[in-house]
Amino acid sequence: MKKNIINLFSLSLTIIFTLSACSDDFLEEKKNSDNVSEDIYNYYTGCNARVNDIYSWCLPDVNGAPSWKYNSTGNNDDQAKSTEEYSGFGAFVNPESPLAVLSGTSVPDYFQGTANNIQASAWGRIRNINDVIRGIEGGSLSQENKNKLLGQVYFFRAWCYYNLVKWYGGVPIITEVQDPTESSYVPRSSAKACVDFMISDLTKAADMLSAETTNGGWKSGDDWGRVTSGTALALKGRVLLMWASPLFNRANDETRWQNAYTEMKKDLTTINACGYNLYSTSSNVNGSDFAGMFTKYSQNPEAVFVSQYNTVSAGNGQKNNSWERNIRPKNTTGSGKNASAMLIDMFPMADGKRPASCDTYTKLQASDSTYNAGYPFMSRDPRFYRTFAFPGVRWAYKGDPTPASVNNPSYDGGINYVLWNYVWYTDKNDQGNPESGNSYGADNLLANKSGVYVRKRSDDLDVNNSPLYGGFDATNSNGGFAYSAAPYIELRYAEVLLNFAEVACGAGHMDEAVEQIKKVRARAGYTSDNNYGLQQDLTSDQATCMSAVLYERQIEFAYEGKRFDDLRRWMLFDGGATAVTGAPSSWTLTGWGGNTCTWLGFKALNGQRRENFEFRVADSYGIGGTTFDSDPLVKAGVTRCTPVDYRKADLKSQLETLKSWYETHLVRNLKKGDGRDSNHNDEYISFLPRYYFLGLSQGALNNNLKIQQTIGWEDSNNGGSAGTFDPFAE
Repeated sequence: MKKNIINLFSLSLTIIFTLSACSDDFLEEKKNSDNVSEDIYNYYTGCNARVNDIYSWCLPDVNGAPSWKYNSTGNNDDQAKSTEEYSGFGAFVNPESPLAVLSGTSVPDYFQGTANNIQASAWGRIRNINDVIRGIEGGSLSQENKNKLLGQVYFFRAWCYYNLVKWYGGVPIITEVQDPTESSYVPRSSAKACVDFMISDLTKAADMLSAETTNGGWKSGDDWGRVTSGTALALKGRVLLMWASPLFNRANDETRWQNAYTEMKKDLTTINACGYNLYSTSSNVNGSDFAGMFTKYSQNPEAVFVSQYNTVSAGNGQKNNSWERNIRPKNTTGSGKNASAMLIDMFPMADGKRPASCDTYTKLQASDSTYNAGYPFMSRDPRFYRTFAFPGVRWAYKGDPTPASVNNPSYDGGINYVLWNYVWYTDKNDQGNPESGNSYGADNLLANKSGVYVRKRSDDLDVNNSPLYGGFDATNSNGGFAYSAAPYIELRYAEVLLNFAEVACGAGHMDEAVEQIKKVRARAGYTSDNNYGLQQDLTSDQATCMSAVLYERQIEFAYEGKRFDDLRRWMLFDGGATAVTGAPSSWTLTGWGGNTCTWLGFKALNGQRRENFEFRVADSYGIGGTTFDSDPLVKAGVTRCTPVDYRKADLKSQLETLKSWYETHLVRNLKKGDGRDSNHNDEYISFLPRYYFLGLSQGALNNNLKIQQTIGWEDSNNGGSAGTFDPFAE
């Protein structure tokens, strides 16, 4: 890999992370020191500082958009907006702006980064890791201490490669600290070689960390949050699953599924020995355990791979999680995220089955319960209520929002906050226009409202009575939730189970796959009374079982940054049926009947569109004005119904009360989600087949003049001719 000559430097800054009584202690005295003398590797504190530096550069971050450095984490970024979760065309599905290398909309660069800054480059990060490996291996620490440190570093090298390989198939494998010269060029390796390399690093990491972490986790509680043997093996499972999936396994080679199944079943013992399990308590009410796992700051058994944050408000130690302020409504000093109607309407019913009106996952049984889209909250999966928020539900917090606006409702300092985000229009002719913005939200939301809010991963006071967002200051420019220390869990134990379920199904062990789904659903609130909401034939029909696994993944991991990867792995935009120009026959999908969507009973996303919706006041109440006190329902003296309180067990009767109130006062109103053309005609999702393996950006090619471009993409180093790199070629 050609490298530009740059200056490395050490910031030598001590960063203190604090959160009340808890802290990410292993980073408490992190020094950003990536230009050091070799003598530092003869001291444990020096080596540990270098390892902590690796953490600081490699951990996922909810505040970072997807890039060479960060993966998607649930925000409405280009990847999430290319799924069912959010409307508004993401870069990968925009029919008006196809991605390209030399013209039009530039293909995202997840390969290179800023070439002239080693600290802002994918390969600079890997170089730093290799430097730490070389230094520790050559230092004078005991082998025990070397293993303790090197195991963590090998994990992160594999993590960096995973985030490259899932996009590009094959990339250069670099294991040494290279001189920044032209002779240091390394060609792209095959996808198989990259997978083998990642598996080797992760196996090595798990072995090295075994003595320290397989007796319930790290021996010192101060080390909680560091990667363990279990973390390494869980990522290994994700890599094996990726390799067995249709994206990389076009002929459905069954030996890949069987190998993944065998390895992951064996590895579960070690993962469990590291203290990982489904998060649960003795008081799970209406999915409260599902909600509570996201605000368990430390010693959380669900958190297999986790990024931690703090409540520090300024300075070098500041590391706050922005998720809470991004999802909370504006009248609480947040901003709010709008969930798409597509995902809301496809969530399971309370009996665990898909709504009969849902025209995808058609191999799965439809619910016997009637789904009325006008009241989408009736009789739904327990996770529905912890994923979305709609008019008439409690969403408590601690804080006074009135300093931000005197018209914001206090609701007793947030502790009795109820979301009332219904809207009215100022012109009755706009009420049926999906494109009209001439509407205003109740309770001072006004123009800053969402139809249905994303509630997933919220620090809900009714679930966590010691919120992690520190001192609430409504006058802060980032809102009262600005200094949240809520952790972000990149790899949950539920994913470990569902990854295993998927490979078990692929290997023909559908009974074991179903058992994993049952475990996940039991935590959500399902019981054996109705077989955890699962149909009986899952153990005998592989395609139906796989469809059930993917549906469960979509629901369990909604708004956690996982869906786009699943859609790509299973080629669910077009079923893998569309050929890439110039691709060899090895790229043709011959397994799964030549079309994964048909095999699964899944409706391909290409050709569909995501819409939004809102609840507006019924026609009988007329229109309103542009101010908070012009709410037609308030002006008519309407009394709001008792809000839905998830702490109470009688959820069904509460929802019936809410429905009755809606019937008289609110109607569901369609709002434009995905784009329309200049003539206001609907446009539709368009994911091109060459996007399954991305091409290198022009910037990456310019800085790597010898590197091959991916098949299907223009090569700016060769006059724009077609790329020649085949990730499947051995």
